[in-house]
Amino acid sequence: MSEEIKFLPYELALQIVGNVIEEEHIHEPDRRILTVYDKQGHELCWYDAEEIIAEAKPDNPKDKDSLKTAAVEVIMHQIPVWAMEDVLRRAEQQAKREKKKEG
Repeated sequence: MSEEIKFLPYELALQIVGNVIEEEHIHEPDRRILTVYDKQGHELCWYDAEEIIAEAKPDNPKDKDSLKTAAVEVIMHQIPVWAMEDVLRRAEQQAKREKKKEG
């Protein structure tokens, strides 16, 4: 039995996502993925590029920038809650390290 994935509210996703980059899948050379990074450059999650592009509704499908913008919009509505949990965990670890340096 699989759990239903919960997504972050769009407004929160806008606050934590720093970049979405198209990359080659490391185990499947013919497969493209869209990797999502937070504002500090840490990887949050990734998506199959073909699936996201199929969902995207670009203003001009022949324009690469329009397609990328539409794909990013789809992704911003699908950032899983667990990705935010990873961001919070890293922030807590960083705060602990900084506190040790001070003390």
